[in-house]
Amino acid sequence: MSQLRVVVWGENVHEKENELVAEIYPKGMHTVIAEGLEERGGDGIEVSTATLQEPEHGLTEERLDATDVLIWWGHRAHGQVDDEVVDRIQKRVLQGMGLIVLHSGHYSKIFKRLMGTTCSITWREAGEKERLWVCNPGHPIAAGIDRYFELPNTEMYGEPFAVPAPEEQVFVSWFEGGEVFRSGCCWRRGNGKIFYFRPGHETYPIFYDDNVRRVIHNAVQWARPQGLWIDSCPNIPVEKAPEKIEEKGPKLHKPGDEGYK
Repeated sequence: MSQLRVVVWGENVHEKENELVAEIYPKGMHTVIAEGLEERGGDGIEVSTATLQEPEHGLTEERLDATDVLIWWGHRAHGQVDDEVVDRIQKRVLQGMGLIVLHSGHYSKIFKRLMGTTCSITWREAGEKERLWVCNPGHPIAAGIDRYFELPNTEMYGEPFAVPAPEEQVFVSWFEGGEVFRSGCCWRRGNGKIFYFRPGHETYPIFYDDNVRRVIHNAVQWARPQGLWIDSCPNIPVEKAPEKIEEKGPKLHKPGDEGYK
């Protein structure tokens, strides 16, 4: 199997403006996510990062064409993401690039574009416990995860989650305050696979958690492109048809002709 090329995109705003976030993620959340993938991926995975502040947000057409899976984390600056870059990402997902959307990325332009809904939620930040239950233990994204795992302090996300019904549901979360949330959801758009994973609030060290890192690694492997893709409507000439045919061309029927209706 060829080497898997992954780009971890991070908004990289909280890390620069919030002292607590900078203390937890001094090199940025995107870097910690990338390090988690590199530790598990070995030689079979090539990981790089990109941020909002780079020209074209680090996601040029050439770079996206060379990307198998894109991981997305954003929060405060969704509106600053250029629509042209969103168009590029959507095109690549339809062609077959995988997309992993983390935590507050549910409100990103690209996720809302691909879902076709508001992607709104309910939420509360109280540092409460989250228990993530595996509701689809046979799914590749759940490989190596026990019946559930817990995060001791996190932000609550609650239902309703305004997204299309997931094609596959891998995790469901329960929070200390009593709410539940569909926290691991899969969809397909065109030839591309999409996975939304809820954990990852910036003021908690969630991306250092071993189970969270395992899920992201599994999701990247699941979302990798499969087979060939066609994203246009090509004309197939007669001489390239699988079987030999006689070209007849269009025919104008008129009353009295056989077969006229």
